[in-house]
Amino acid sequence: MHRHGYQGSKFNRKTDQRGALIKGLAEALIVNESIETTFTKAKAVVPYTEKLVTRAKSGKLEDRRLIMARLQTKGSANKLVDEIAPKLTGRTSGHFRIERTSLRRGDNAQMAKIMFVDNLSEAPVKSVETKTTDKETLAKEAKPTTKKASK
Repeated sequence: MHRHGYQGSKFNRKTDQRGALIKGLAEALIVNESIETTFTKAKAVVPYTEKLVTRAKSGKLEDRRLIMARLQTKGSANKLVDEIAPKLTGRTSGHFRIERTSLRRGDNAQMAKIMFVDNLSEAPVKSVETKTTDKETLAKEAKPTTKKASK
């Protein structure tokens, strides 16, 4: 048999185990905001998480549900949508950086650190302006501005 058209590394795991591995790495990346893993695993988890961040930026209910399905816990999904995504509004893609670090001592595997490109602790949160619900302002908005000429 040949491997024509098959993409991605197998990591010497079955399909469901590989999916759980990537899901767990994505979860850890969102919760901790940076992780260190092998370079090949880093290259596999970044596109998976990029798609989740893109979905989180819209903030729609269907996107939130899809993110909850793709991550392991609801808390991490809520953190991604409510805390992280508003800080990343300036970018359309390329939210993560992979830096090669060192070689692992046991098997000499290339290690890499995955982190957000923007520093999330210093990034300003985009403020949402709310309308005031004072009775006077609602009354002014409801009244027509044109007056009829009196006879």
